[in-house]
Amino acid sequence: MQSTDITVLRQLHDWLTSGHSVWLTTVLKTYGSSPRQPGAMCAIRQDGALLGSVSGGCIEEDLKEKALTGLLPESEVIFLTYGESVEERDRFRLPCGGTLRLAVEKVTDIAWVIEVLDKIEQRQPVKRRLSLNAVDSSVQPANANDNSPVVESAAELHFVYGPRARLLLIGAGETSSYLAKMALALDYQVLVAEPREEMQLTWQTEDGELLAMMPDDAVVRVGPDNNTAIITLTHDPKLDDMALLEALKSDAFYVGALGSSRTNAKRRERLAMFDLTAEQIARLHGPVGLDIGSKTPAEIAVSILAELVQLRQSKQPSVQQATIRAVSNG
Repeated sequence: MQSTDITVLRQLHDWLTSGHSVWLTTVLKTYGSSPRQPGAMCAIRQDGALLGSVSGGCIEEDLKEKALTGLLPESEVIFLTYGESVEERDRFRLPCGGTLRLAVEKVTDIAWVIEVLDKIEQRQPVKRRLSLNAVDSSVQPANANDNSPVVESAAELHFVYGPRARLLLIGAGETSSYLAKMALALDYQVLVAEPREEMQLTWQTEDGELLAMMPDDAVVRVGPDNNTAIITLTHDPKLDDMALLEALKSDAFYVGALGSSRTNAKRRERLAMFDLTAEQIARLHGPVGLDIGSKTPAEIAVSILAELVQLRQSKQPSVQQATIRAVSNG
């Protein structure tokens, strides 16, 4: 879940607490090109104040106008589709072929908002079921089958909310600095574990939270879930391996290690001497990143982020992909 959408829910809570009339608009489906994906949200107040984004521009202006002129629903959920004609796409500046289907609901029950925000804070994904007949919401834990942020049926809408993506970097070197900056731009929460005092002194805290502790302790403290990626970047086998021994047993969706194919082959041999199964070791992405011929720290960071984007977009991380990297970055 994007931090911007979490911010929308927090603002929704604050506006409701202050006594405002508030509507929540959610992207249900997109066709063709679209700047925002299903699950993206914006909150609109009766006076036209709006936070969030469902299109990146003109559709938000149309929603504001509907709020100001009393055209948003008072009870039922309404569905709006934008971009069905060339004229509409031109008017709302949608990309060629782009069409959006939105659900708009007036939120009067703050209880589900509080519950969802509480679970997100605990990094627990949840599913909200919105009844279209009673216009009422219930919240329950999400399960492994809840892969889509939005599911629409004749009687209900299901919305899945989860924690922000998180990236734990082991080592506060130059590659980590580039990677942290790029990851922040992609809306990751960034943490950096660095036990070496001389390296701690050079880390810029605006690039990510510094955890001044041993790598294995950092992994345990973070408690990786399936929205967490862990990458070792110290070039020190002792430090990197300590982190990997914990990371490969965790629920992290991605565990990677900087280094050449030869370096990572030796690393796998070392890891096999500890209490890791063959399946756990096979989860290791090493060499880390996509093969784009990267050489410099900045290029290596690009290749790593590209792989994370690829895996998260496909939603089908494959351990086989970890064996075909050819980025000689060690």
